[in-house]
Amino acid sequence: MLQVTPVQAFTDNYIWLIHSPRDQRQVVAVDPGDAAPVHQALADRGLQLSGILLTHHHRDHVGGVVELLRQTSVAVFGPANESVPGEPTRVRGGDRATFDSLGLQFDVLDVPGHTAGHVAYWGHGALFCGDTLFSAGCGRLFEGTAEQMLASLDQFAALPEETRVYCGHEYTVSNLRFALAVEPDNEESARYLEECRGKRARNEATVPSDIRRERNVNPFLRCHRHSVKQAAEARAGRELNPVEVFAVVREWKDGFRG
Repeated sequence: MLQVTPVQAFTDNYIWLIHSPRDQRQVVAVDPGDAAPVHQALADRGLQLSGILLTHHHRDHVGGVVELLRQTSVAVFGPANESVPGEPTRVRGGDRATFDSLGLQFDVLDVPGHTAGHVAYWGHGALFCGDTLFSAGCGRLFEGTAEQMLASLDQFAALPEETRVYCGHEYTVSNLRFALAVEPDNEESARYLEECRGKRARNEATVPSDIRRERNVNPFLRCHRHSVKQAAEARAGRELNPVEVFAVVREWKDGFRG
């Protein structure tokens, strides 16, 4: 299994350090929004930064890139259709982000919705999805449409169920409270919420999750399910197609304070 180390940044961001299967001391940083915690993690663990992957242009995901590159010149991959720092190799869906010397290779997925040019990286049984998919939730629609985001999430739902999901933020507990508002009879969501509350009480990360669990608890991956459709239609007061279900549930979550 791929070894991945979480680095906490800001209030609730995760920067992921992917360890090379050939040399565990060499790592690729995913979405380093702040250089300082990455430098600290490298020093504390005796690691060497050997590459960077970027999913989208938001500052809390790219703000540390320039500072990291001042210290060491490494390969950077980023979305082809967004402006990101570091003069990256620009990638889009169907491309591969490859670090040959590290033995790491990731398929690139186009996943617009949160931003217009958002990409994700899938390989070695892991998905690095930035702010498109969270455990039990998904990103807000800042630049894309409901139709785009649903298509992006459907791509993730089609991945192998054992795929581990490395997202950009620690939102799981609040997401699960909302998931249970949508599907109050979802027993797996209720169990997962208690598990995650315990982890947060111990200051432990609730992620990574995996695709199997997300299919079972994440309302945004379940817009084709009768229970989620029924809840959205009750809220909207009319019959809805899957894109409309997603849009209603996303708007519901935007204003949720439960």
